[in-house]
Amino acid sequence: MNIQLNGKQHDVPESICDVEALITHLGLSDQIVVVEKNRKILDRDQYGEVRLEEGDRLEIVQFVGGG
Repeated sequence: MNIQLNGKQHDVPESICDVEALITHLGLSDQIVVVEKNRKILDRDQYGEVRLEEGDRLEIVQFVGGG
């Protein structure tokens, strides 16, 4: 399946069917992230319910602590 992730085209395996699976696939499951899908910010508790579809546009923002 082809999606746009953070402005770049990515081909992800068909087994990655929802946002939660994508976050795990990217190695971000232990990070604090915010996900926008097709210009809509998702609630974190919805990640496992929001299906990925061909051509989706996702932005994933990570937070990094510092001072």
